[in-house]
Amino acid sequence: MNKWIIPLLFTALLSACNSQPTPVADVVEDFEAKRYLGKWYEIARMPHSFEEGLHSVTAEYRLNGDGTLEVTNRGYHAENEEWQTAIGRAEPVENMEAAYRVTFFWPFYGGYYVSWLDENYQQAIVTSDSHEYFWFLSRSPDVSQADIDYALAKAHEWGYDIDQMITVDHPAELRATN
Repeated sequence: MNKWIIPLLFTALLSACNSQPTPVADVVEDFEAKRYLGKWYEIARMPHSFEEGLHSVTAEYRLNGDGTLEVTNRGYHAENEEWQTAIGRAEPVENMEAAYRVTFFWPFYGGYYVSWLDENYQQAIVTSDSHEYFWFLSRSPDVSQADIDYALAKAHEWGYDIDQMITVDHPAELRATN
């Protein structure tokens, strides 16, 4: 079974019990989903077993005809020397911009909230319903330390234990294959 499935199931099961979204941080206002589409590089995150050992992690979002998003997460597992992929679906949360319910294994869902986004849609911070999930994303794998520091400051402001944060490695030799 795909390494990503079991942890996602557990997370989704816990989130599915609560139908009302409970983001740990505010969500972006005036969010334009179409501008958010495309490929994002994971720059920093909280540790998760489903991403353990992965480098060059990306998330790609495509708009479906029904207004949902197809989500494709990919990462290179260095020890196994192989790419791992998980494909899910994100449904917009009614009356809440930049908020989605994401599933990688229906009928279990987890909260996905764009809590910060630069004005050019080049960097984003995604949170969830608990302090266990945080992602700093960028359109480029090359991000300044000042940008990472800003994301970590936001995480700290929102109550995350930033000492646990992991910076994701994006080796040049893997970029062409992802």
